[in-house]
Amino acid sequence: MSIPPSAPLLVVITGAPCTGKTTLGQRLAERFALPLISKDGIKEILFDTLGWSDREWSRRLGGASMALLFAMAEAQVRAGRSAIIEANFSRGYDTPRFADLRARYVFRTLQIVCAAPPDVVVERYMARWEAGERHPGHVESGQRDELAAALGDGRYGPLEMGGEVLTLDTADLGAISYDEVFAAVARLREL
Repeated sequence: MSIPPSAPLLVVITGAPCTGKTTLGQRLAERFALPLISKDGIKEILFDTLGWSDREWSRRLGGASMALLFAMAEAQVRAGRSAIIEANFSRGYDTPRFADLRARYVFRTLQIVCAAPPDVVVERYMARWEAGERHPGHVESGQRDELAAALGDGRYGPLEMGGEVLTLDTADLGAISYDEVFAAVARLREL
């Protein structure tokens, strides 16, 4: 099926935790005046509204956050509007959700996969938690082994959803050049 250039653009930012997804999403949203729909942004609103307690509750709100993220993304493409969505999407769980969205609406995609070596990701993850940079509702303090296992099982790789895929090496966050990403979004917005 041919997707017309006038179809809305859905920029999908994915990758493991602590790979710079949120920072990239914020930069793109500001640069291109697009709405940014972020899983953790939604989840933290739910924590502040409903409270937080343990890891199981955090997981439940994580599932609700993803459902809300997809509902918001659907509202954007249904209205013919472009948007940025950002989360640590899972190939197994989220690929079917994108397929369902694609079956119901016509839109273009640019998938940006933020990637860094597993040891770098785990180190950042632990440092972020220990520094108190995360909402306490995430309950991540004891999740090092869980993250390490997830990094090895391929769940944070590119989603099978069609469209363009761009992998951004985020091993050194200070050395990232966003020019290639900005150029890809600009090119697709101009179609």
